[in-house]
Amino acid sequence: MGSAPTSPRVQKGALIGFDAANPLASVVVFQYNPETVTRTLAAQTAGTPPPHSTTAPSDAQRLIGPPNETIKLDVVIDATDQLEKGDATATSVGIYPQLSALEMLLYPKSTLVIANEVLLRAGVIEVIPAEAPLAILVWGPKRVLPVRVNEFSITEEMFDPNLNPIQAKVSLSMRVLNYRDLGLLSVGGGLFMAHQMAKEGLATLNGANNIGPIASAIGV
Repeated sequence: MGSAPTSPRVQKGALIGFDAANPLASVVVFQYNPETVTRTLAAQTAGTPPPHSTTAPSDAQRLIGPPNETIKLDVVIDATDQLEKGDATATSVGIYPQLSALEMLLYPKSTLVIANEVLLRAGVIEVIPAEAPLAILVWGPKRVLPVRVNEFSITEEMFDPNLNPIQAKVSLSMRVLNYRDLGLLSVGGGLFMAHQMAKEGLATLNGANNIGPIASAIGV
């Protein structure tokens, strides 16, 4: 569907998995941006002392880290336009590549699985656990966040004559990873801290914009 000449160019959201061994394996640019994004934040506090405790209650307000944040969104993947243009990949395998790129965020690398099996058979007791690629959710310039994909469900809705899926909806659930999870000096930790600092600036801007109405309301 064409857009009007005066319509602003809409940036595309993306989910990118950084894997040095195969940098293209987990790059998913959203074909259509989700219409809604659900975010849930839970405070990380030092805890509230139990009733009748002699412990000072001041710890109840202490934050031991940034909130645990969960992001949920639905992504639609559709090969209709590509099929109409005769795209070779869409014609031969439908949307399998896009779905596979998402799924690779949850799979251990086959090479590591095979290597660990060889080590086990050779009598090595400890093997290297598989590490998922660092996933980055890109949702505009003000939200570039390291995330861990907790789970997602795929609803395949249309298929070609060879039963390749050509349309699907993917419901993603992700947990934002912060500097306590990754370390402040890591790439992901640095991205999160930059995001937090930008959020602090926006919160200050909001306060500056509202100080006038608040002052008027209280008669200052």
